[in-house]
Amino acid sequence: MMGNRKLHFANALLPTGWAENVEVTFDGDGLVGAVTADTPAPDGAPISGFAIPGLPNVHSHAHQRAMAGLAERAGPGSDSFWTWREAMYAFAARMTPQDLKAIAAQLYVEMLKGGYTAVGEFQYLHHQPNGVAYGHRAEMSLGCLAAAEDTGIAITMLPVLYAYSDFGGAPPLERQARFINDADGMADILNQVATATAKLPAANFGLAPHSLRAVTVPLLSDVITELDRINPAAPIHIHIAEQVLEVEACLATNGQRPVEMLLDQIVVNDRWCAIHATHISPNESKGLASSGAVAGLCPTTEANLGDGIFPAPGFIGAGGAISIGSDSHITVDASDELRILEYSQRLRDGGRNILACGPDQSTGRTLLDRVLAGGAQALGQPVGALEVGRRADIVVLDDDHPALAGRQGDGALDSWIFSGGRSCVRDVYVGGQHVIESGRHRDEDAILQTFRSTLDRLVTEADIT
Repeated sequence: MMGNRKLHFANALLPTGWAENVEVTFDGDGLVGAVTADTPAPDGAPISGFAIPGLPNVHSHAHQRAMAGLAERAGPGSDSFWTWREAMYAFAARMTPQDLKAIAAQLYVEMLKGGYTAVGEFQYLHHQPNGVAYGHRAEMSLGCLAAAEDTGIAITMLPVLYAYSDFGGAPPLERQARFINDADGMADILNQVATATAKLPAANFGLAPHSLRAVTVPLLSDVITELDRINPAAPIHIHIAEQVLEVEACLATNGQRPVEMLLDQIVVNDRWCAIHATHISPNESKGLASSGAVAGLCPTTEANLGDGIFPAPGFIGAGGAISIGSDSHITVDASDELRILEYSQRLRDGGRNILACGPDQSTGRTLLDRVLAGGAQALGQPVGALEVGRRADIVVLDDDHPALAGRQGDGALDSWIFSGGRSCVRDVYVGGQHVIESGRHRDEDAILQTFRSTLDRLVTEADIT
């Protein structure tokens, strides 16, 4: 194991605020042992720019990176999430473990270049296309872990429990065959993933019940019991209340709205991340916030799919924690998610700086602080701040970028999020390791070449161009 190492930053965002000449000491595991401001670099040349904690991406379907942008052609009727899902199935049916690893590796490079240093992989392509399990039941999830290790991104692997096609235990559809597991099959996957993540320095695992459409409460309870046996602190993520039709179907079948049902029938606490939670009532919002669960918001995907707008002011006002994810990867840029999150509130409410925490406060800084804390909680990872005990996951914004010219402190954050975007990200460190240097990943050319050859075949086979 390597001894302690140090990085020196000209400007860094610490829990106490912005500081200059910041020295960050970290050990061989990448964990921060000391953070000291006003400490000149030994060689007199600190790393220029604005160093901020790396952002957690709490919700990723890596396989959907293969079809990003290929569902933007209108069909014969009205398009919706449900018509988009058919295009997604066409890709999902053909993907091999090698394909998924290639796609995930390209995606994770893009995430690192977009300001993310950790990802929650919500992975449900478990089996062969005909539904027969691979020899290693977690084969597809293990491919995502290998892609994370190869690229250097931290990962929380979230294998998905998926058993039914709709509320009330409706039988799965034929094209969902690769997703389906019973309690024993899911336990096998969880144990394999737990063993694999224990061998990696920046990995965690949890469980992702796909949705209340895809599981029943008894099945979910059985699988959570097994999860608790392995690790009682493991995160649990679930899609919930993303679509109006989902809410209406849940009411018709169960007499309760989805979040209402979840809170009433399952013990929900700070292990949980409610993905989307777009269509929630004021009472559900208060209940979810008070449970300690994090809302996992994916604004660019929610906009692309026409899902709706999350009621952020009420949820945050009730003490709710939020996080962001790139979900379907229609874009892979942390600043995009933060910008669209704020802009959607402005469009709905007809105002500006809706999610700033008060007069004269930076909207960008407020959003960043919230999603760093919420993302760290949702992934169960020691990230989200440059402080002792956290991992040295750091993003450096380029002070030579035109969008950041003349900016300082929170002004640089606002200009990055609302103007400059991903091109402002210059350097990225995960556990102190320099994974993006001057905007490039060391292996990005080879990873891109493999990705392109994979996509050439998949797009042709799926007959979507």
